[in-house]
Amino acid sequence: MPAEEGVALWRAAASADGSLGPLLEIGSYCGKSALYLGPVARDSDTVLFCVDHHRGSVENQPGWEWHEPDLVDPRVGQMDTLPFFRRTVFDAGLEPWVVAVVGDSPRVAQAWAGKLRFLFVDGGHGAEPARLDFELWTPHVAIGGLLAIHDVFPDPADGGRPPYEQIYRPALASGRFVEESATGSLRVLRRVR
Repeated sequence: MPAEEGVALWRAAASADGSLGPLLEIGSYCGKSALYLGPVARDSDTVLFCVDHHRGSVENQPGWEWHEPDLVDPRVGQMDTLPFFRRTVFDAGLEPWVVAVVGDSPRVAQAWAGKLRFLFVDGGHGAEPARLDFELWTPHVAIGGLLAIHDVFPDPADGGRPPYEQIYRPALASGRFVEESATGSLRVLRRVR
């Protein structure tokens, strides 16, 4: 996430109505976005829930351009970003306000009961994971709350399409969300109904 997008993410989260509930992000990876969102949780005395299975998305696996071999646990032969995430949060002094929820996003969403003032979606970038994140998580955004989506690329030449096609466009088409801002590939939408 470029710094410009991170600052826009922080600004959006800081502007969300604190009475509407906690913050939640889908796709924590090694914790970079938690460094932007965690201080908002700290400053408003709430919690940022970080949902991730920490096994990496399809684009992070061996043979793909974005694979990072040093994130593979040699004992199990799979990615394991949880220790890196925990270290990032610890080093930033954010542990009291940042809660790791280790699990598959759809499974966690099905068990989630509360409303959210801020939802940041940066999870699996395949069509099915993105579709499920939209269908299962966006109903939890409180009216007046914000939905932030990362890696939204309207032009196919710029990058992957699932966040654009499976989250951004359906959110606007639903009539439940209106666009608040766009910074790079970050889109922030407000829930209006």
